Amino acid sequence: MSQHSGRDAVARTVSRETLERLDQLSALLTRWQKTINLIAPKSLPELWTRHIADSLQLIHHVPDSVLRWVDLGSGGGFPGLVVAAVLADRPGAQVILVESDTRKAAFLRESARAAALPVEVVPERIEQAAPRLAPGTQVVSARALAPLPRLLELAEPFITAGAVGLFPKGRDWERELTDARKGWTLQLDLHHSLGDPQGRILAVTAAERVAPASGAAAPGGALTSSTERAASPARVRTVQGKAP
Repeated sequence: MSQHSGRDAVARTVSRETLERLDQLSALLTRWQKTINLIAPKSLPELWTRHIADSLQLIHHVPDSVLRWVDLGSGGGFPGLVVAAVLADRPGAQVILVESDTRKAAFLRESARAAALPVEVVPERIEQAAPRLAPGTQVVSARALAPLPRLLELAEPFITAGAVGLFPKGRDWERELTDARKGWTLQLDLHHSLGDPQGRILAVTAAERVAPASGAAAPGGALTSSTERAASPARVRTVQGKAP
């Protein structure tokens, strides 16, 4: 799909004001990309489909009442800036972007300023910022940041405080989930990804560390359905993805 057709597809799903903000973000990223590697260069022609639309779909997996959203390792602003472009229409909304790379943090600040987004950029390591930011956060997200076991470590303060963890994953999502179950007891929903038929969006509502018994292997094994909750350390529910 071309840039033009990708933008047209997004335009049919968002308000005129949101589209204007996304246009500004697209223009800024294209300009900054010439000097900073914000996204994979080969994906720039697919900016509207591979990055913007892919980020937009996360909005449809949380309640409309969400106002405080934290994005970890925001990088080029996906999904954080895109989420902020939508939440800008909600009074009191705040999107916090955690990015330790100073140049990328500068891009995020400039983008938020230019598009008048309700964004705070936190230029710190996630481990340092998380305990301070977790209270009151309703959603925590991370895209293309780390494998799921590591993501759970980074997002643990937020999920423990009551936030939903939204983590888009590609075709290896099942392997990552199996690996994560070796050290975590999870409750989550699986949403089909609109941008990747083989991918899933993991919506984690609870995550507790597993302490294996001395001399025993950590829990693991094949995925099970939510009907087997008593026997499995993971509670998994597959939810059909909604079109934006």
